[in-house]
Parts: sequence; C-alpha cells; structure tokens
Amino acid sequence: MSDTLPAVPAHTGPFLADCRARVGIDVLAHAWNGIVIFALNDGPRRPAALRKAIGGISPKVLNQTLRRLEGYGLVEHRRYAEAPPRVEYRLTASGRSLLGPLTALGAWSWEHGDSVLAAQERAERRAQGRRG
Repeated sequence: MSDTLPAVPAHTGPFLADCRARVGIDVLAHAWNGIVIFALNDGPRRPAALRKAIGGISPKVLNQTLRRLEGYGLVEHRRYAEAPPRVEYRLTASGRSLLGPLTALGAWSWEHGDSVLAAQERAERRAQGRRG
C-alpha cells in the first residue's frame, strides 16, 4: 500500500465543513453502517442471516440501518412474491465501492486499535481523577 494519499479536489466553500469528503465521513460515522455494508460483502442476504453474521444487533436497529443505507443509495432490497414473504438486501455499486475504504479502515484499526484504546483508558482515568 502506498504512503501517499490520492489527489482530492479542493473543497468548494470557504469552510472545511463544506468538503465533499464529509459525505463519506458522515456515512461511516454511524456505528452500524460500515458493519452492515461489510456484512453484505459476499452478496445478498436476508435480515436474519445479516443479524447472525453481525451479532449483537437487534432487528429494530438492523432495520433502521438498512433503511438509512437504502436512503444513501448504498443498499437495495428485493422482495420476493412468496409465502411467507422473503426480502434480501444487497450492496449497490456505490455500496460496493466502500468496501476498499472499509477494509483499509479495518487494517488501520487492527494495527493501531490497542494504542487508541489505551489512550482512551488513560484519558478516562485522568477525567475520573479530576472529578474526585
């Protein structure tokens, strides 16, 4: 992997808050978005299979996340006219394009996660010491 970043167009407004990169950051800021996207990596899945693959996500939160990702154009669902009804979710082309950045973020987390967690613990201990 290269140590140089790809060229990124300059933001169009006077503030970094207007930067288009914020769209991607906002998508990944929600705790479950990236996890659900990555869980759909191997192809379409039904909600129960997604919950089993992810673990620790309630049906309500999974449903909210899938709807949010559909609203972003990253996931699509297909309903089958069967009894009982069947629904599958899959990544769109835009959703699949996030797998590379998610994999890179996962690699970064694997490499640096212990030091980030240790820093968080130190900060929490300092905060507790100041509170009393």
